[in-house]
Amino acid sequence: MAVTLVEAAKLSTTQLQRGVIETFVQESPVLDRIPFMTIEGNAYAYDEEATLPGVAFRAVNEAYTESTGTVNQKSESLVILGGDADVDKFIQRTRSNLNDQRAVQTRLKVKANAYKFQDAFFNGDVTVEPKGFDGLKKRLVGAQVIDAATNGMGPVAGGHDFFDALDALIARVPGLNGSNGALYANASAIAKVKSSARRLGGVEMIREALTQKMIATYNGIPLLDPGQTAAGADILPATETQGSATTASSIYAVKFGQDEGDKGVTGLTNGGVQVYDLGELQEKPAYRTRIEFYTGLAVFSGKAAARLRGVLAS
Repeated sequence: MAVTLVEAAKLSTTQLQRGVIETFVQESPVLDRIPFMTIEGNAYAYDEEATLPGVAFRAVNEAYTESTGTVNQKSESLVILGGDADVDKFIQRTRSNLNDQRAVQTRLKVKANAYKFQDAFFNGDVTVEPKGFDGLKKRLVGAQVIDAATNGMGPVAGGHDFFDALDALIARVPGLNGSNGALYANASAIAKVKSSARRLGGVEMIREALTQKMIATYNGIPLLDPGQTAAGADILPATETQGSATTASSIYAVKFGQDEGDKGVTGLTNGGVQVYDLGELQEKPAYRTRIEFYTGLAVFSGKAAARLRGVLAS
């Protein structure tokens, strides 16, 4: 049974681990809702449905023509995401009168990890970063990638045509709703969707029961900004080319699932988020905290997610 990090935080055995996991949840609109399935070993093999077997009506005493379906065998490997945070004993002793310096550095390390994961979730490419995993941009192909328009289109200028494209995006992910998935876009695109929706309807602000965050929803589906990388670049940048437009971005529709049967996008892990207080180091007078996450990503259906590209901030 897969669990979200929200639930994992409740099951944490130490205050330090719980605090780290809760920070992951607060910092990432991906990690706060994707379920993580615990696996054995360092990889997970599964079969993805490809074609169905044939069936037919038959007459009395007539034989069926035998046929079988086909499946694609896939495997997802775990990767190691994490880092060390060192704080000199002098700094911890002299500058912790207002804020515990180790806690500050641990929180910053967690934020960097969260940004790294959600960037890989969308933009990961093992040909560029072999130690990571492929993200949705690389995985989604064919009918799961829709063009807003030949030269791009924005929510305000496009009006009903844009929202028709957004509805088509959602339709490419069967079963997607407000309780099991989300729409991801950058902050500028979300602002324009909200602006246009004030005229056309469909968007409202709610407080999520899952995270207690105030979010915008489109027809009940959360509309979320995955934010920026640690370097300050938008994870879903407005730098894509769509026809004559060079300032386009994408909106992703993602349905999350707890296992293969849900045919959604599921996180993989072995051990969850691990937090170690290594204490004082021998080689230097500093305290070290280590955070590691053995994690991966599985897309259990070709229709678990979809991408609308060519979205303009207009």
